[in-house]
Amino acid sequence: MGFEVFGIHIAYYGVIIAIGLLIGILLCDFLCRKRGYDSNIPYVLVILLVPLAILGARLYYIVFSDQLTLADFFDMSNGGFQGLAIYGAEIGGLLGVMIYCVIKKCSILAITDLLTPALILGQSIGRWGNFFNQEAYGVVTNCRFFPIAVYIDALQEYHLATFFYESVLNFIGFWLLLTIFLKRKKIGTVTAGYLIWYGIVRAMIEPLRTDSLLIPGTSADFVFNRISFVLSIALIVVGVVLLYLNKKGKLSQNDKQLFKPITK
Repeated sequence: MGFEVFGIHIAYYGVIIAIGLLIGILLCDFLCRKRGYDSNIPYVLVILLVPLAILGARLYYIVFSDQLTLADFFDMSNGGFQGLAIYGAEIGGLLGVMIYCVIKKCSILAITDLLTPALILGQSIGRWGNFFNQEAYGVVTNCRFFPIAVYIDALQEYHLATFFYESVLNFIGFWLLLTIFLKRKKIGTVTAGYLIWYGIVRAMIEPLRTDSLLIPGTSADFVFNRISFVLSIALIVVGVVLLYLNKKGKLSQNDKQLFKPITK
C-alpha cells in the first residue's frame, strides 16, 4: 500500500520506516546532549549503520526464507521494503557500531546504551508498517475487533494483530530504557535491559505468528525451529549475563571519548 508522488510510488511501509529513523536520530541527539556527549555522534553513526543495517536485514531474510535465494538479494520489486528482518538489521547495525568504536577507540556498550532506546522506539513505530502491508499477523481468531484482531484482505480472515502487540510492548520498553538512561546507571545497563525486554517480547510474539522465518529444512510446528525465537532466547541470556557482569564491576565504565570536545 502506498501513494504516488510525481509518478513515483511511495510505500507507506517505507514512509513509516523513515519516520522511525528520523525520530531515532533526534532522540539520540537529545540523549547525547543530556549525557554531555558530542552531539555529532548520532549523525556520524547513521551514515555508517543504516546501509549495514539494510544489507543485514535483507541478507538475514533471504538466508532464512524458503522462497528466496541470494540471486534475489537486490530484487525488492515485490512490495518495496518487504523482505527485511529486524534481527538482520540489528546484526548489521552492530557490525557498524563495532567499526565505529574501533576507529574512535570508544566503548561499544556506551554506544549501544545510546542507541537502544531509539532502536526500540523505532521498532515500535516500524511495526505499523506491517499493518499497511498486512503482514506479521498471527493465527486465525474468532475475534472481530482491533486491536486484538486484524482483517487480512488476501485471506478474508481475521488474525491476531501480533504486530500491534509488539508495537505496544516495544513502546513500554522504550520508556523503561529511557528512564534507565536518564538515571545515569552503569554503562551496559540500558543495553542489557533492551536485550532482556525485547528478547522476552519477541519470544512471546513469535509462536503466535504465521510468517516466521525458519531454520532451513525445518517446519514451524516446533517453536525452536523459528530462528527469531531462538535468537530471542539468546538475547535474554546475553542480557542477563551483562547485568551480572555489570553488578560485579567487570564492564568498563569509561566513556570519556564520547564527551563533547572542549573548545578554547
